[in-house]
Amino acid sequence: MKFYSTNNSAHQVELAEAVIKGLAPDQGLYMPTDIPVLPKELFDKLPEMTFQEIGYEVIGALFSSALSQEQIKELVDHTLVFDAPLVKVEEDVYSLELFHGPTLAFKDFGARFCSKLMSMLMEKSDRKVRVLVATSGDTGSAVANGFLGVDGVDVIILFPKGKVSELQEKQFTTLGQNITALEVDGVFDDCQRMVKEAFLDEELNEKLLLTSANSINVARWIPQCLYYFYAFSRLPKNDKKVAFAVPSGNFGNIAAGILAQRMGLPIDQFVAATNVNKVVPDYLNGADFAAMASIATISNSMDVGNPSNFPRLLALYGEDEQLLKDNVKGYFYSDAETVEVMQEVKKSGYTLDPHGAVGYKGLKDFMAEYDGFQGVFLETAHPGKFRETVEKALNLKLELPERLAAFMDGQKKVEAMGNDFEEFKGYLKSLL
Repeated sequence: MKFYSTNNSAHQVELAEAVIKGLAPDQGLYMPTDIPVLPKELFDKLPEMTFQEIGYEVIGALFSSALSQEQIKELVDHTLVFDAPLVKVEEDVYSLELFHGPTLAFKDFGARFCSKLMSMLMEKSDRKVRVLVATSGDTGSAVANGFLGVDGVDVIILFPKGKVSELQEKQFTTLGQNITALEVDGVFDDCQRMVKEAFLDEELNEKLLLTSANSINVARWIPQCLYYFYAFSRLPKNDKKVAFAVPSGNFGNIAAGILAQRMGLPIDQFVAATNVNKVVPDYLNGADFAAMASIATISNSMDVGNPSNFPRLLALYGEDEQLLKDNVKGYFYSDAETVEVMQEVKKSGYTLDPHGAVGYKGLKDFMAEYDGFQGVFLETAHPGKFRETVEKALNLKLELPERLAAFMDGQKKVEAMGNDFEEFKGYLKSLL
């Protein structure tokens, strides 16, 4: 299988180049040229399969032309070392808890997969790879911890000053070793723009081997499809249709779910739920797609005004905008609505983080509008990662998991950076 650019389907590369380059030369995102459809017999067997066994089948179907069976098994085993339990919250409503990994966020899956695959592909190279990462919160911590200590790889994380929770910051600013954090005087979209410009700068790319571990990289994006297969396999089998509601910022997570659907997983509907950074819900509800300046909210990991993975949504539906709008319903919510949902669900004994609350609310509103569904919302991070917001909303004291509490003792180490690309370029040139 090869990978093509969303900006030019004639530009096609092998897996290694798609992963190491991260972004196509024309700034397009890489997509598989062919999406394999898994046999129906496999879906019948899913409930009896382990998470790892499901992973071998799915990743094998996608990457078998580039990796050996032994490499695929090693890659999956390295990635799926923690569970993603499906928890019943109320009748026909389930939480897919994706926060049981090392940094307690869904991005641990993609970060572990990406770091392992990258090290496999670079094993015989003597060049140092510089991984550039823009983060609004969880990406930075997941990538930093996934790549920590990996030989031949330096990670440079750009994050917006004052717009990431203290705990999220601690998870990537206290590690040292091969991890550097740049505190940008701007918003997430500035960080994302600077990273993209670096990938397109000829002078930098002649001298440095730059790549991405954001969800624009296929090695970060594709493995996220695995937990959709796993969640579906654990749902009750009945005559109800299935909807997945995804709290969305850069839209890589929901695009991975749609990839699973394209591989044959019988998901009937997706719900894209956002905060007031509502570019995609507006588009899904009839407006033209129009990037906006991002707005700060309590669900800060979704504070994205120009979602990078939007071209993947179009590509997955063959550029058929109506098909996309039929299959994905968009909803958005204010901070006040998010807090209200957190308070309401807490009465039933379940604690949501702000992002999961947006996903839950989207699912509930969708199910109120469309009959005959059971639904899964993605709980993408442990509530403790947003302790101040959750404690204030619910008037309680959260007990931090030991893994999170340990980060709080670390010493923050950052370098200040403006939001001008030339300053960032100068920093990168200083690494030579």
